Amino acid sequence: MDLNSIIILCFILGYLAIAFEQKIGIHKSAIALLTGVVSWIIFIFLPGNKDLVPVILLEKLGKISGILFFLLGAMTIVELIDAHDGFEVITERIKVQRKRKLLWILSIIAFFLSAFIDNLTTAIVMVSIIRKLVTGQKERWIFAGMIIIAANAGGAWSPIGDVTTTMLWMGGQVTALTIVLRLFAPSLFSLIIPLIFSTFMIKDGDSNSQKRPKQDILTTKFERRFVFYSGIMAILSIPLFSGITHLPPYMGMLFALGLIWCLTEMIHRGKEENTRGSLSVSHALKNTDSPTILFFLGILLCISALESSGILIRGAGFLATYIKDQRLIVLLIGLISSIVDNVPLVAAVQGMYPLTVIPTDHFFWEFIAYATGTGGSILIIGSAAGIAVMGMENISFLWYMKKFSIPALSGTVAGATLYILQSMIFK
Repeated sequence: MDLNSIIILCFILGYLAIAFEQKIGIHKSAIALLTGVVSWIIFIFLPGNKDLVPVILLEKLGKISGILFFLLGAMTIVELIDAHDGFEVITERIKVQRKRKLLWILSIIAFFLSAFIDNLTTAIVMVSIIRKLVTGQKERWIFAGMIIIAANAGGAWSPIGDVTTTMLWMGGQVTALTIVLRLFAPSLFSLIIPLIFSTFMIKDGDSNSQKRPKQDILTTKFERRFVFYSGIMAILSIPLFSGITHLPPYMGMLFALGLIWCLTEMIHRGKEENTRGSLSVSHALKNTDSPTILFFLGILLCISALESSGILIRGAGFLATYIKDQRLIVLLIGLISSIVDNVPLVAAVQGMYPLTVIPTDHFFWEFIAYATGTGGSILIIGSAAGIAVMGMENISFLWYMKKFSIPALSGTVAGATLYILQSMIFK
């Protein structure tokens, strides 16, 4: 067995250990970190790699740290809004008590919100709202599972809703207006199918939303609204920040965090130390889910080892060589994106097919954006949104696979069928 095969075996064993986390009794973050580091240990022993790996690893860590800082900033802002009871601005306006109706409303909100920010931030914000509206853990997991699917579906049809769609847009493979027009209906279809499935997973009835006694609320109505709207507007402005400054999104998120930090320090200057401390960014950082960030780090290290060793590129090349039907190639890439990060997959496809071979706004590029975006929902570890929600709610890999893999796959295939039919009619 060669070292490349050993890296693949390490990856498979690591994912199996994460899947059976509850059976083996070891936290998934520990497994992810070990899998990521061991993958690089194996990679460095490939011939001629000892001098190159430190340089490659430094480059990969630059990209990984950008994702982690973005995640840390988003989670801290959301935690700060929650500390100020800011999400009551939304929850007090949601008069719907029936759980099935609430599921549809929140999923559709996540679908559209993801198109304007991104699927990762949308998932973090929506899960925080769900915690206020649904008390039962198992039912909250069903809501969270649908948020993952909705956020990924919403990101697929927007040029700024998912990293891979943005890559295709910036690379000139797709144009913004065309991808919105052509992928909106298939993406919505990929949401509606699993939403119908999940509607029957919960017993209809009142949601039993959490209502905090007024004496427990430390903030005024003005402070709650100010922090909520400031935080949401700061997050929503990140795509605009990146577009104007040409800096990566994590810089926009760090700018947003610094701005909110200053604003909250200013509005609480006259308060007692204990009250001010519980409403500070420092306190929010302490409550931020660090194991989720470490889980992200481990998974991304593992994927970067697969990418750096050329395994992902060879896999994409294998598909292109032995499968001639472009539609089938794209669907298979979509399925693969439920297991490994879709970013290196799309990057490999971009390198294999120059625009001189497949021009801008071609069926192939649009279908790639759709398949990799929605395909990440088939497994909970297939997308950044899924990994974040998995950590925040401690959802089991096997539970999600049992409840949502078939509905998500059905939605992806249904949306793909609609897109193929749509492209044939309007060709």
